[in-house]
Amino acid sequence: QVRLVESGGGLVQAGGSLGLSCAASGSTFSVNDMAWYRQAPGKQRELVAAISSSGSTTYAASVKARFTISRDNPKNTVYLQMNSLKPEDTAVYYCHAVIRSMGYWGQGTQVTVSS
Repeated sequence: QVRLVESGGGLVQAGGSLGLSCAASGSTFSVNDMAWYRQAPGKQRELVAAISSSGSTTYAASVKARFTISRDNPKNTVYLQMNSLKPEDTAVYYCHAVIRSMGYWGQGTQVTVSS
């Protein structure tokens, strides 16, 4: 049984910073790609950033140069550092991990950016 637990969401003013973390537990042998998605009210879930097991990263154009994804492989944990936050970054942020070719989701953590 694989479980992804996110932490670090909250309320921040525009221009501020927040850090998210997501730890995978259970049968986590061979954690491959890990990623962060977000879903704003009334919108589809979208990819924010992804990182491979070797450390290659991908970012959505809207967050490039503001967000940084990283991971700690021995801890099966992925991080998202969010700087220069904007009100349009407000969403529920979800962690995703591919383990043994299966995708798993975290429960989501709310990030709210006030103007």
